[in-house]
Amino acid sequence: MAEHDKVKKEVSLKMNFILNSILAASNFIFPLISFPYVSRVLKAAGNGNVNWATDFVAYFAMIAGLGIPTYGIKACAKVRDDRKKLSHVVQELFIINIVVSLLSATALTVCIFTIPKLREDKKLFMICGLIIFFNLIGMEWVYKGLEKYKFITVRSMIFKAIALVGMFLFVHKESDYLKYAVLTIFASSASSVLNLLNIRKYISFKKTGPYEFRKHMKAVSVFFAMSCATIVYTKLDSIMLGFMINKKEVGYYHASVKIKEILVTIVTSLGAVLLPRASYYVKNNMMDEFRRISGKAINFVMVLAAPLMLYFMIFATEGIYFLAGPEYTYSIVPMIYIMPTLFLIGLSNILGMEMLVPTGREKIVLYSVIAGAVTDLALNLIYIPKLGAAGAALGTLVAECVVLIWQCVVLRDEIRGLFKNIFAWKILLGLLIGSASCFWVKLLPMGNTEKECFIKIIISGILFFGSYGVTLLVTKEKITREIFDSVIGKLRKKKN
Repeated sequence: MAEHDKVKKEVSLKMNFILNSILAASNFIFPLISFPYVSRVLKAAGNGNVNWATDFVAYFAMIAGLGIPTYGIKACAKVRDDRKKLSHVVQELFIINIVVSLLSATALTVCIFTIPKLREDKKLFMICGLIIFFNLIGMEWVYKGLEKYKFITVRSMIFKAIALVGMFLFVHKESDYLKYAVLTIFASSASSVLNLLNIRKYISFKKTGPYEFRKHMKAVSVFFAMSCATIVYTKLDSIMLGFMINKKEVGYYHASVKIKEILVTIVTSLGAVLLPRASYYVKNNMMDEFRRISGKAINFVMVLAAPLMLYFMIFATEGIYFLAGPEYTYSIVPMIYIMPTLFLIGLSNILGMEMLVPTGREKIVLYSVIAGAVTDLALNLIYIPKLGAAGAALGTLVAECVVLIWQCVVLRDEIRGLFKNIFAWKILLGLLIGSASCFWVKLLPMGNTEKECFIKIIISGILFFGSYGVTLLVTKEKITREIFDSVIGKLRKKKN
């Protein structure tokens, strides 16, 4: 019976990972599909306007969230088997969220009407500010804590598809950047309305006892501080570029970041799925299970992130030219600088969100992120005036190195055992063979038009990832072999 439950949990975890990968990727697939079109219609300046406003408002959305989007997952996962307790926890966190969201929205409104650079485009900033309201009513942390990834994924994909169609119908000229902003907010947040309507299936809003807001505040404050520090070095680059240089430079920077963002969401999807499961294991003192999934997660990230990082560094020019066009040539170097963060973020996400947070060591994550934020701020002040978008990318790369090193030092005794079963030489050999198999594609006598870059990406991608995967299978790399056997097993079942 215990073995049956273990298999059932494993299947559930794999399905949650697949669904969350789709969900996470969809958050960037919409802008990634739309970007080749929008970049040519709105140009670098128009794109820079929308991205700058979105990143600026992100600070206020972060304040409004108060760390609840992460803490809420952990809190809900612990009491998910008791509807009454779950309802009580959700009510307490939702009330806190309402109060802080109102304060944050008020502060944003004051800034929009008093800061000259914001007042110039107040409609755009007000549109982007709607994200605060949608985040509040969406309560996505409840669904993630309960591992309801199917519902989250399906409704999210529907709204993104509607927004994508709307973009091609309504965004036709440079002055349509406000319409693009509306559609971007709709794609990412309209499903929050369905979340609110559906939430009564899992909780009740009927008060069941006295509220104890204070018991949440200590943990919430730590997660909030983590969010503050993280957003400093993930969004500060754009804000500083906009103020120190111009919004066109923001457009160049965001073009280089687009590809990285979708790849990061795929790499970190496993960590998002594992947080509620890991919290549940720790709460029930199932430490062997906790260590098992932690080891698998680290192995998975190394196998997946390393080839994605290297491939898109080698073919950065083709990627940028295909997605954005020759106007975005200045995005190529920033993209090369920022690609190694795929590997760094993937590992720090597992160490932080799947190992430190479930075991109650959020403060260590906070300190590592603060160190990264300070590093990023200092390097931005030095390099942005000299290098522009490339300087911002360089600052982010070093900041992510600092975060990962900090966490590795703290967890050195625990992760030593987890890394024993990971054979890095197999991954390195796969990368070497993959690179050798496709590098000749760059030497083909072809130009850099969209069509030619697309052909290069298709040929090189098949060669690189095909050679890499075959190498890992031949050398019997553990996680690759598991995935391969699982896929083959399912195909045989269907055939039979």
